[in-house]
Order: sequence, then structure tokens, then C-alpha cells
Amino acid sequence: MARSDDHTGARIKEQRKLARLTQRQLADRIPYSYSLLNQVECGAKPATIDLIAAVAHALRIDVTVLTGQPYVTELQQDRLAVLVRPIREALDLYDLGADDTIEARPVALLVTAADQLCAEVRATRLRSAAMQLPTLIAELTSAVWRSPCTELWRALASTYRTAHDITVKLGYYDLSSVALDRLGWAAHRASDPCLDGLRQYMRALVYFREGDYGVGQRLISSGHGILTAADISRESIAVTGQLHLGASVIAARAHDSHAVETHLSEAAGHARRIGDASDVHWLSFGPTNVALHRMSAAVEMHRYDDALAQAKKLKPQLPSALATSRRAHFLVDRARSEMETGRAEAALSSIIEARRTAPEQTRYHPGARETIKGLVHLSRRTPDSLGHMAAWIGL
Repeated sequence: MARSDDHTGARIKEQRKLARLTQRQLADRIPYSYSLLNQVECGAKPATIDLIAAVAHALRIDVTVLTGQPYVTELQQDRLAVLVRPIREALDLYDLGADDTIEARPVALLVTAADQLCAEVRATRLRSAAMQLPTLIAELTSAVWRSPCTELWRALASTYRTAHDITVKLGYYDLSSVALDRLGWAAHRASDPCLDGLRQYMRALVYFREGDYGVGQRLISSGHGILTAADISRESIAVTGQLHLGASVIAARAHDSHAVETHLSEAAGHARRIGDASDVHWLSFGPTNVALHRMSAAVEMHRYDDALAQAKKLKPQLPSALATSRRAHFLVDRARSEMETGRAEAALSSIIEARRTAPEQTRYHPGARETIKGLVHLSRRTPDSLGHMAAWIGL
């Protein structure tokens, strides 16, 4: 397969030169070797997500500048790009009051509709959720301005959270940040500390993706502080536990193994108290998600053999009710670990299974795309199945 200049390494090289840095100077600013950076820039090795984040942080640019997100060509092919503008417009009309042309449904139906959209995203039906989202945001916005109540503010906050989830998965990180601002705006009016804590968790993951782990940890701490105002309940315990899970992967990316174990231990304790709480804000929190984050932390710390050992134990134990989005993420983590340990055929099999499980999510997942690119580089003779996967992501 011909090697294209349109790859992450080439974009790193371009941005490095714009910053007037040599390869050695950039390598001195990131926790990766000059040799690896050189191989990534020339396309001999794929750029891992953590390396991309480190380079973006060092160069003070957005990660998307290096990953090429959003992947517009593929989004247009999947007829997803045209769904983004209506979401952007819906997020922008939050402060205009009620729209006289909109007749909102009863409160109970609106709350149910907001919950169903969360379920659609967890099932990775992104197109379906994106199509419904702008209308529901508009309807809820009009309803809550006409008759403000906690239930409606919470439902509106939920739709803003869905907007964040969809735009992140499609690579529109700038728009996802707007959605989080709107989530905070609605959560404040709902006087709901759990929603505020949830927002801090999501904000922390923004900085995790961008390689600013210090700010990410501060946001996690802020989330814990906010939750001190909440009554102790199944909901507050689940959000607290999820904050610890977010902190564990941030610490893993920062190679702080002690902090990883501390946060995973705290999360496990909360999971034991309440058991499976997948229904709480659709966070998938519970013992299974703690185990999945332990594996993800191993991947982030480049302990790939450990990650694969955990994956082997996890796979037969994954409950059938596990969110499709979470199952696909597990498969992408496993594929990366298999590739990094020289198990190319197994890695390809895992990526194909991820595609079969959640095609829209996998196609736009930077980790999945970099793994496919890595497999292409490793392969002396590109098998048909790998060739199809490479073409699928536009390589």
C-alpha cells in the first residue's frame, strides 16, 4: 500500500517546523525518544494517542491539528457531516427564551426522550441520535423557559451532554466544549451537584485528550468538591466513582502508577457499595467498568502484556447488557495491545470485531485509526481484510 504524506507523523513534522523546532528540540519537550519521533514523522511508525497528546501540549496546539479531525471525507460519505450544523445552531439558541412556533410535549415525555437519546449514544447509533438531538434541544429549551422546573432543566442538561458525546465521537472537539458549557448552564439552574460533578469529569477528559494532565486532575478534584454538597445516594456515589475512574486514566497517561492504583481502589470501593449502576447518567459505572479502566490504565502506561492478561480474563465476564460503546472501546484497547506486542493477526481480528460491534464509533475513533495504520506498517503483505479496513478509514 502506498504511503501517503497525509498522516499524523507528517502533520507533526509540519507543526514542529512551524514552531521552528528541530526533532531533537521537540523530543526534549516530550516523554518520548528522538528515535521514535523520527520514525513517526517519516511514517515508519504510527503515532500513538498519548504521543500525539504530548506533542500537541508541547507545541500548544489542539490535538485535532495533528489527528486531522474531524475526518470530513468519511463523515460526508456516511452522511454525518450535514447533521453537525443543526446541532451547532441548537446549542447557540439557549438564551433566546421560548420559540412561539414550537409546541412542546408534556414534561414526562420530554424527560423520556432525553433519556432515550443517551441510550442511543451508548448503543453507538450516532446518526439516529444526531438527527433527533436539535429538535429535542429546541423543544426542551422552549418548555423550560415557559415553565421552569428542576425536571426540565435536568432533561435539557442531559441533551447537552448527548451533544457533547456525539460531537466528541465525530471529532468536533470545539463544539463538544460548547456543549459542556451549556451543560453547566443547565445544571446550575437545576441546582444539581451531581450534574455539575459529571460536567467536571467530562471537562477533565477534554484535557486528558489534549495532554494537559495537571488541569485534568484539578477538574477531577473540583468535581469531588462539588459533590460534597450532594446527599449521599446511589447517584452521588456513582458519579464520585466515575470521577476516580477518570482520574485513573489521566494518572496512567502521566505515568503515575501510585495515583492509578489509588483511584482504581477508590472506584472499586464505590462499585462494591452500589453494584452495577449503569443507569446512573449512563456512565456504565460498576465493577465491570472499574475492571475495564484497569485495563485501559495498563494500555496508557504501555504495559501491554498486563493489559492483554486482563483482557483475557475480562472477555468472558463482560455482561451482555454492557453498553455497546464501552464494549467497542475495550476491543480497541485490546487491538492496540495486541499490535504493540507483535500479535498483528489478533489485533486485526479485534479491530474487525470492534467495527462489527460499533461501526460508526470505530471509524472515527483515533485509537482505532492509528492501530489500523500501525498494522499496515507492520504488514509485509497486506491481507485483504486489512486492506479493506485501511480503505475504510481513508488510508
